[in-house]
Amino acid sequence: MKDALKIEKIEFFKVPPRWLFLKITTQEGIVGWGEPVVEGKADTVWACVKELEKYLIGKSANHIEDIWQILYRGGFYRGGPILMSAISGIDQALWDIKGKSLGVPVHELLGGAVRHKMKMYCWIGGDHPDVVLEQAHEKVKAGYEAVKMNATGGMDWIASIKDVKKVAHNIKLLREEFGTDLDIGLDFHGRIHKGMVKRLIDELTPYDPLFIEEPVLSENNEALKHIYGYTNIPIATGERMFSRWDFKPLLEQGTVDIIQPDLSHAGGISEVRRIAAMAEAYDVSLAPHCPLGPISLASALQVDFVSSNAVIQESSIGIHYNQGFDLLDYVSNPEVFEVKDGYIELFQRPGLGVEINEEKLKEGVKIGHDWSNPIWRGKDGNFNEW
Repeated sequence: MKDALKIEKIEFFKVPPRWLFLKITTQEGIVGWGEPVVEGKADTVWACVKELEKYLIGKSANHIEDIWQILYRGGFYRGGPILMSAISGIDQALWDIKGKSLGVPVHELLGGAVRHKMKMYCWIGGDHPDVVLEQAHEKVKAGYEAVKMNATGGMDWIASIKDVKKVAHNIKLLREEFGTDLDIGLDFHGRIHKGMVKRLIDELTPYDPLFIEEPVLSENNEALKHIYGYTNIPIATGERMFSRWDFKPLLEQGTVDIIQPDLSHAGGISEVRRIAAMAEAYDVSLAPHCPLGPISLASALQVDFVSSNAVIQESSIGIHYNQGFDLLDYVSNPEVFEVKDGYIELFQRPGLGVEINEEKLKEGVKIGHDWSNPIWRGKDGNFNEW
């Protein structure tokens, strides 16, 4: 007797601007989609998924949790961005298959929705002030009531007062233009070292950011002890943390208000749902990181819909990375991502809720990509964090 959900085939699509899509097909032709990628390391994650393929072919896609445990614990070395991103894409695809096989959205399988819509925000850059107002108006016109931008460009370990004074300029422009009608998140992007964070907070506080993201790199999370009590602005971090074990010490430390696991980096739907539940126990909210494609965004929204502590969701629609190919270009039902009055409505379609346009994917594969983030240097030639 055939198992309709027995995994039979795995395919990859490396497409611009910087994405890798995974297609898992079962014996009966049910298809699940995932997005296993590290920005700038697409080929490396592809190779990792190929190494894990032996644990998937011939297995039932129904056994999502058992497969997750084997992929994570079956190797002697665990965690890290490459392995966890590979697991993430596989996990997304398995949930997509299971939802489609049962004819229900993934959020129904996770316990059912706690909300009927999810608040959204979108990037407007922020490195260059000349585009900030223009992009903010574009996002507001598109339905957003919240945006996020970089707080700074490259900065020295201890920056000059001149550079410090530039930092508040962009958010000042937005506050003068929109007042408090627009929520504005500021991403420090790990570009700032501990010695500068308090000084920059002093500059930014008068303009009421919604949150400050990655005030220091995640490998320096102990520095948050010196930052957290200094400001009343919510502190967000977590995009470069890859499992519940990475988040555990941060939550125990009590120096974060918003965690931002990425559905394509932190173990997929299965693991981010667990991370969200852990955070809820510490009275910490959830705002998944998502600068990637439609599958990653759909996966994040499925977790948001069932997590009572989810407060806002990042979208990469129209982000400056997506030149030539945007998130909606690869989707046959782009209407599911329509933002109305700042929110996306609860998904109703089975599985992840997105239909991938394979013809468009095949076009993208012919172009491919070799994306990597820029290397920045200061005036003296020393490396600056990007």
